Amino acid sequence: MTSNSWRDELWSQMDRSWDMIVIGGGITGAGILREATRLGLRVLLLEQRDFAWGTSSRSSKLVHGGLRYLSQGQPRLTYESVRERQFLLENAPGLVDPLGFLLATYKGDRPGRFLFSIGLALYDAMAGEWAHRFLPPEKFLLLAPRVRQEGLVGGFHYVDAQTDDARLVFRVIQEAMAEGGAALNYARVTRLIREDGTVSGVEIRDSLTGREATLRARVVVNATGAWADDLRRQVGQPPRLRPIRGSHLVFPAWRLPVAQAVSFLHPVDRRPVFVIPWEGVTLVGTTDVDHHEPLNREPRISPQEAAYLMTAVQTEFPSLALELDDVQATFAGVRPVVGTGKADPSKESREHVVWQEDGLLTVTGGKLTTFRLIALDAITAARSRLPDLSPVDRSLSMLNPVSDDAPGLAGLDSRVRRRLLGRYGALAPLVVEDAAPDELTAIPGTRTLWAELRWAARREHVVHLDDLLLRRVRLGLLLPKGGAELLPQIREICQAELAWDDERWAAEESAYLVLWQAHHAPPKTVPESELQPRAATPVLKRTVPARRVALFLAGLLTVASMTGIGLWRWMVAGRGREKVCA
Repeated sequence: MTSNSWRDELWSQMDRSWDMIVIGGGITGAGILREATRLGLRVLLLEQRDFAWGTSSRSSKLVHGGLRYLSQGQPRLTYESVRERQFLLENAPGLVDPLGFLLATYKGDRPGRFLFSIGLALYDAMAGEWAHRFLPPEKFLLLAPRVRQEGLVGGFHYVDAQTDDARLVFRVIQEAMAEGGAALNYARVTRLIREDGTVSGVEIRDSLTGREATLRARVVVNATGAWADDLRRQVGQPPRLRPIRGSHLVFPAWRLPVAQAVSFLHPVDRRPVFVIPWEGVTLVGTTDVDHHEPLNREPRISPQEAAYLMTAVQTEFPSLALELDDVQATFAGVRPVVGTGKADPSKESREHVVWQEDGLLTVTGGKLTTFRLIALDAITAARSRLPDLSPVDRSLSMLNPVSDDAPGLAGLDSRVRRRLLGRYGALAPLVVEDAAPDELTAIPGTRTLWAELRWAARREHVVHLDDLLLRRVRLGLLLPKGGAELLPQIREICQAELAWDDERWAAEESAYLVLWQAHHAPPKTVPESELQPRAATPVLKRTVPARRVALFLAGLLTVASMTGIGLWRWMVAGRGREKVCA
């Protein structure tokens, strides 16, 4: 992004006139920064911790439509997500890539094969392609040989996509800054400024140096995700968010080998569980539990969540004899969900909202997959305070196109070239140019190049070692014990780039290892009664709610009878409505 002097350079420009200040450096804030900059606005993004520190580096790494939202009566959310998935697959190869899914079905499952087949047919119709098929048990086991065979009636194969969520945030911010946007991490908004009852600016404090500034802007956007209520309270608004934690286990790929993602229903509560190959490891997730801890404290998996996920994989993959000791890392994120009082956190809507409250524009909720649409809705809502704003073009990609034959990448393995172009866009040739001769090889046990460490330390606003190892590159999740054994090699590459003396490096290394042990290591113990593998007993038959049956039957009729144009008109009718509350 810039050299190590970027922080001082940006602070020297703080007193300029801003059109928009965006608070929050996750994928929502990054998307708004990108779109507003593209429209010619003077935009500043402020993040109190590191970019992507919160939910946007702790997701399930999926870019997907959310098949379960169909059964919850949210077809529009599924439709928008599926279309955005396709858009990202076309425009971000190497960063957003296809991922095959295997959905196991067992005797007694509710929903079963019939309802899943209808849902997947509608899912594919929304994407404009027929990509799913049902496999009988013998063929399903060829693709997922380790799954439980007892009661297996077969399963579906379909296609979604996955990404590196933090790298997606960094690329969006990188391209926004290349076009004139500004972004500052570790800059905390301490107070909203109000004039005549309307928010007109912010007071900020640099968490590193203590520098303070008072900034004004025509629009102040609250894109802080699960923290959004903290700013809303400053304009007298009651809390409306329900923070919900989603946690994951990380296994070495050799211990839980899957060539494609495997999805199945948890044996206890019938929630869907994913087992996902990602960056050379295997992720198991996710949970949906209310998060009652302070939001400014790093989230972590609870022993009960670890036991819940272990029960799932032990039941579904009995031949692997998996134990808690096989887990090499964990991570947990807090989802910003608008609370409606539902008893089950999983039933809360994942749709985003935009609220206008005394000049503060709050954008929260939503899914990683639909971040572009969320940003466009926010820009549209800001138009009342930006009357000279150019029209929003919803057909543009959030990411700039890059060429596979970019100069400077010739001779690289095609997979390495694709990876660099996806993660770094137009800067990929510079990543190669900055690398030492032996750094264009993968770090053992990962797909990450040594060169990516040097680039991140030199160019990507790293302030602490965990910024580097948990977000710029993901070694803290991909390697045992957070990559502790490789810290001498990492130091050799990165210390000089970061301009840290020996004392600073030692302090950062110690703090990183303490943080990793407290928040990313697996729990030492879990409730024994929960950890025991459970017999796969069929669920008792129960009446399927009439609303759910009607929804799926309507979907079936839609798939069978509507033309492509008709489907488009049906799903997008009213899509442009603003989700804004005055």
